[in-house]
Amino acid sequence: MDLDAYVAEHRGEWRRLDTLSRRRRRLSAAEADELVLLYQRVATHLSVVRSRTPDPALVAELSRLVLAARGAITGPTAFDWRSVPRFFTHSLPLSLYVARRWWIASALAFFAVSAILAVWVIEDTSVAAQFGLGAGEIQQLVEHDFADYYSEYDHHVFGTLVWTNNAWIALQCLASGVAILPVFWLLWQNALNLGLVGGIMIGHGGAEQFFGLIAPHGLLELTGIFVSAGIGLRLGWSWIVPSPGLSRGQSLAATAVQSMVAALGLVGVFAVAGFLESFVTPSPLPLLVRDAIGLVVWLAFLAYVFVLGARAQRAEAAAPESSELA
Repeated sequence: MDLDAYVAEHRGEWRRLDTLSRRRRRLSAAEADELVLLYQRVATHLSVVRSRTPDPALVAELSRLVLAARGAITGPTAFDWRSVPRFFTHSLPLSLYVARRWWIASALAFFAVSAILAVWVIEDTSVAAQFGLGAGEIQQLVEHDFADYYSEYDHHVFGTLVWTNNAWIALQCLASGVAILPVFWLLWQNALNLGLVGGIMIGHGGAEQFFGLIAPHGLLELTGIFVSAGIGLRLGWSWIVPSPGLSRGQSLAATAVQSMVAALGLVGVFAVAGFLESFVTPSPLPLLVRDAIGLVVWLAFLAYVFVLGARAQRAEAAAPESSELA
């Protein structure tokens, strides 16, 4: 199916449905009949697009139109608590899954920068000095500061501080994604910090301590940052290259809805990461046990996204009509 031709053929009906759904005054009998008819047609259009050319932004826009029309026909409904499980088993993993290419690319770029900088710091001892770190400060970092950071505060206080910091970084990525460049700047700053500290620790014999303290929480924590960065970049790209049949504003709005769903999920992701960093990382458990806990939690998150997310996407493509956004 030629998606552009299909959109051009039916765009007028979609606009008319949008106009009728937004009417604040009571519709005339003819307008009410037209609203119902257009609702049925656009629901069919949504089914066709999903099954043949499931463009995420176009599906999101048509889903919004169908939902708005349904609301105009049936009136407002009370919140249904039965929708909460579906949010966690369908909407959330789907929103993370559809953005997977963006956050995986962000992760690869991040680690490439961190690795290059770490190798540079290890091979050239003068590099750390260029960042304002003297010999005494480096020794203090390797022997005390890096490990003491995880036990400096009470567990509950430290967990809250970690969660707040990570949530703030994620919020900046999501909020500035429309402009694209600020996301790259945030990733660069964090990659620079990780590469510099990692290079110093490894170069001074602290590799085991560095990876042992980073791994329990860092796998999930960094993945959460990558997800927020990827979603922010996807949001920015949605208006630079809008989906077929959508204006820049419509494409941005449709992607923003998906981004908000993912943002709600990241609140929980960073809460778990904060718990690991404040309770597991500084615990007296053997190093391998702490790292294993972090690895299991991280793999569980990836399984959640890729298994449930892929399943939700298949369900969206197969469903004739749905209230969820693909």
